[in-house]
Amino acid sequence: MDYLMQLLSNKILFAGLISWIIAQVFKAINNIIITGKFSFERLFGDGGMPSGHSATVSAVMLSVGFECGFDSAIFALAAILAIIVMHDAMNVRLESGKQAHLLNIMTEHLERLTGTDIDNDEKLKELLGHTPTQVAAGCALGLVVAIVIHLVG
Repeated sequence: MDYLMQLLSNKILFAGLISWIIAQVFKAINNIIITGKFSFERLFGDGGMPSGHSATVSAVMLSVGFECGFDSAIFALAAILAIIVMHDAMNVRLESGKQAHLLNIMTEHLERLTGTDIDNDEKLKELLGHTPTQVAAGCALGLVVAIVIHLVG
């Protein structure tokens, strides 16, 4: 039971999870506003505004700084991890999404030319990465959540 209490009182973990949940809920609400439909994919999926990954890692990074000190090795590790995750979201994953979009267009043309149908399950997921604005919004969200949790708790 002591482990459960430790887990539940872990401000760093709590800040990361709350930031991720808020970002995902924002994405789902944004999707409802744009499409008029609720989507579980937007609630749990990657891509979109704001970046849930960026919100999570920035909240963890700042919370680690508050809890362990900004001069600690664990803060340095959290900061580098946050930089890598946000860079990856803006570059590698964003470009992968663009490539998936082009491949899906090529697949549609191939379907029309050959008269074959390709299952939707076989089409590539296009919404993978984030624009710099989406990453910045996620980062800001995570930092705000970490500050609020630090000040309240």
